[in-house]
Amino acid sequence: MTQTHTTDVAIIGAGPVGLFAVFQLGMLKVRCHVIDALDAIGGQCAALYPEKPIYDIPAYPSIDALDLVKQLEAQAAPFAPVYHLGQQVTRLIPPPNLPPQAGGGSELLSSSQEGETLATGNWQLETSSGTIIHARAIIIAAGCGAFGPNRPPLDGLEAYEASGAVRYLVTRKDEFKGKHIVIAGGGDSAVDWANVLAPDAASLSIIHRRDNFRAMGDSLDKMNALVTAGKIEKVVPYQLAGLEGENGQLSGVIVSTLDGQKRTLKADYLLPFYGLSMDLGPIAGWGLGLEHSHITINPASCETNQAGVFAIGDIATYAGKLKLILCGFSEAAMAAHKIRNLIYPDVAYHFEYSTSKGVSA
Repeated sequence: MTQTHTTDVAIIGAGPVGLFAVFQLGMLKVRCHVIDALDAIGGQCAALYPEKPIYDIPAYPSIDALDLVKQLEAQAAPFAPVYHLGQQVTRLIPPPNLPPQAGGGSELLSSSQEGETLATGNWQLETSSGTIIHARAIIIAAGCGAFGPNRPPLDGLEAYEASGAVRYLVTRKDEFKGKHIVIAGGGDSAVDWANVLAPDAASLSIIHRRDNFRAMGDSLDKMNALVTAGKIEKVVPYQLAGLEGENGQLSGVIVSTLDGQKRTLKADYLLPFYGLSMDLGPIAGWGLGLEHSHITINPASCETNQAGVFAIGDIATYAGKLKLILCGFSEAAMAAHKIRNLIYPDVAYHFEYSTSKGVSA
């Protein structure tokens, strides 16, 4: 049965940046509905690495990804967002008065302060579950879009994936205690997980095709200290070449240099961290400016080339963009203030800090 809703803003993506946008909009008395293809809020943080520590959240020297999601959910809760989970936005229909390739957003008609009336300035979203949402503005906070791991091209990989011996994410760190672990990759995920799992592992090897890792400097310092302490073995310059074991139970990982020298590493688990494949899905057909599977925005407002449509977080790009969660939080605040002017164009607003304003749902 089709359900139809009317709101001020529809947020596509319930990850950390989307959740913080709910809070920022709520502080400006703007109502939100949030849509996500996953069955729970939290985006990649909840689905891919709930126990992974995050180090670049202000005031938190370290916070697990799932704990961060819980805090953001609690922060947004006073503003009663409506979540539509387990469904994908399949269609975005612009308002009939939208100028082609507009960028300022001022042409959208204003809603009443209660947002109860449908005017011609509404966008219409349709989801895979038949839900229809009319909204004055759209925020796309979809992270990488539809995501999946980049899988190594190894014979017999599927059997080890099915048994859980080869994994592309860590949901429970305790499963790896006392185990022989091989991690493949040279980026932040590979190095961070090596640092987290090594202290309690029977052994941990990290494979990379060169000695130059791409992770953050502090993470590399921690890894190198664990290498010196004998808790991590750096296997460089090597790459994955094969798997050993029976009936899906892994016993060894074969690695090879570029000139064919091979060795076998003892392994109960292989964790390949080669990044995520990014698929924008239906978003790619919405007439937005795209650059390498990212949405181009005006960094001053986070608005796209379509008036009233904003993009924030990892999916958004502009000159000098940093893919940090805290940058996504900043983008959420900037988009919220621009949208507030679209929703209430005739209402004077005096900016106040939350410390003096407080939270009023």
